[in-house]
Amino acid sequence: MAALPQHIDIESIHASLWRGNQLARVYGKTIDTGYAALSAELPGGGWPIGALVERLVQQPGIGEMRLLKPALIAAAKWQVALLQAPHVPNSLAFAYLGVPLDKLMMLRAPKTADALWCAERVLNARSCGALLFWQQHIRSEALRRLHLAAQATETLLILVRPLASAQDSSPATLRLSVRPADGGIVVDVIKRRGPTRTDQLSIHLQPSPILLSPHGRVRRYLPAPAFAGGVPSEVVISD
Repeated sequence: MAALPQHIDIESIHASLWRGNQLARVYGKTIDTGYAALSAELPGGGWPIGALVERLVQQPGIGEMRLLKPALIAAAKWQVALLQAPHVPNSLAFAYLGVPLDKLMMLRAPKTADALWCAERVLNARSCGALLFWQQHIRSEALRRLHLAAQATETLLILVRPLASAQDSSPATLRLSVRPADGGIVVDVIKRRGPTRTDQLSIHLQPSPILLSPHGRVRRYLPAPAFAGGVPSEVVISD
């Protein structure tokens, strides 16, 4: 098949098309990441809305939540759902992230199948600005269901998986790996609508004021405390 002439705007043929050596101009909505270097590497200049986004982390608590701070502030106009969060959220930390307690909704499920069902119900309800879903193991057909469910929404869907999952195939529109580094994190772009990026992206994160306080340093080595100043909505999905 003959190549298209360079002067033709390929996206004028169909919005989902793009040249392999260029970033796609996302035809859906995006939320600015708040980090210029990261936004410049993402199609549309931000986190895609109504799409499956995967963040693959070396371990929880390395700054992946602070990376989402600008996006969570925007999403907190509606509810922010936390599904299968690995730790009990701290109210002061989420206040720093710009998410009021009355906008938080914690969801827990005893089985993977129940958690996936819950994620689809949250997306189908279209009442959340963001859904953060932590999952260790997930089948490819479940990923496709999440991706399709997200496309009918204006929800920021972030699926947090282990770093080892980078080797697995996924229908996600965007896949990033996140690892700790001095003063922040290192991000690798595993998949995006555009050319492959081989260079690592270093992002400096402002430290949380909670971790800078004497009480915060003590809490890092103690069991997670109960919410200070209130408890968010919590739903436990049982058999």
